[in-house]
Amino acid sequence: MSTISASSGIESDAACQYLTFQVNRQRLALEILRIKEIIEFGRITVVPMMQSAISGVINLRGSVVPVIDLSARFGQGATQLNRRTCIVILESEMSEGTQVVGFMVDAVSAVVDIHDSVISPPPQFGSGIRTDFMRAIARVDDDFVMILNVEKLLDFDISSAMESEAATQTLAATGATPVLA
Repeated sequence: MSTISASSGIESDAACQYLTFQVNRQRLALEILRIKEIIEFGRITVVPMMQSAISGVINLRGSVVPVIDLSARFGQGATQLNRRTCIVILESEMSEGTQVVGFMVDAVSAVVDIHDSVISPPPQFGSGIRTDFMRAIARVDDDFVMILNVEKLLDFDISSAMESEAATQTLAATGATPVLA
């Protein structure tokens, strides 16, 4: 993909467009090619027995689309709804095929060009987000933007496996015997 930088007018093959948005005052980004649309926050149907990070489902032109609350997924509590809260609809390639999913965010910021030269591996600490949820971090203007790893965000088996491992370690430490259902 060849783009022309507005500031330099120099053609570059190493810049991609990203949608930036806010979650708990953190600036995050997703590749624009993954985004189908952005919709106003509306009615979400709660599905019983879902993980807390999954707010429920919406009806998007006759299709059932799960909605993930990114704040809750990051372990930062449920999104505080406001007039700018919206749902970013995106597509992800899963083992079962293409999955359409919505990410609930505090506010959408802008579409920006991010050049490969300003993209670095994610920090290993201090970001407030699990490092496996980040693909990279980029410098945009005078700020840092965390580029999300959609596949890891949608892999809910990871957290279940970690919870199971933590429970096993707790049982081992106390000497208790696990009860099998």
